[in-house]
Amino acid sequence: MSNVYRIGEVAQRTGCSPESIRHYEKLGLLKPPARGEQGYRYYSDEALSRIGFIRHGRELGLDLSTIQELLTLSDQPEHSCAIADDIASRHLTHLEERIRALQALADELRQVVDQCRGGTTAECRIIQTLYEH
Repeated sequence: MSNVYRIGEVAQRTGCSPESIRHYEKLGLLKPPARGEQGYRYYSDEALSRIGFIRHGRELGLDLSTIQELLTLSDQPEHSCAIADDIASRHLTHLEERIRALQALADELRQVVDQCRGGTTAECRIIQTLYEH
């Protein structure tokens, strides 16, 4: 028998806000929960697992539509893993590109900070650099 949890307990157990949980329901990432007599939502262990999946996907930087694709795949365990591998590979490439871009920004900012040590804002290399771009 599966446990049932109200939304507050689900939020506490998963670290996900009730608003986010309701948002995931609206998007179809979670099945509509059972409702009690007073309209309270009751979630199963499976829902907690899916919320954990969504949160981990978000931590990895996946957007919700990609997470939806992966959840759909997980609901069809007989399918090939090739699609999930392709999704993860594309996301990894994207992350590596972002890391390179962020590293370039850090290098530029480091250089500007090294050039600006005191003086007035009229002479500030940081402010000048921002105006130049």
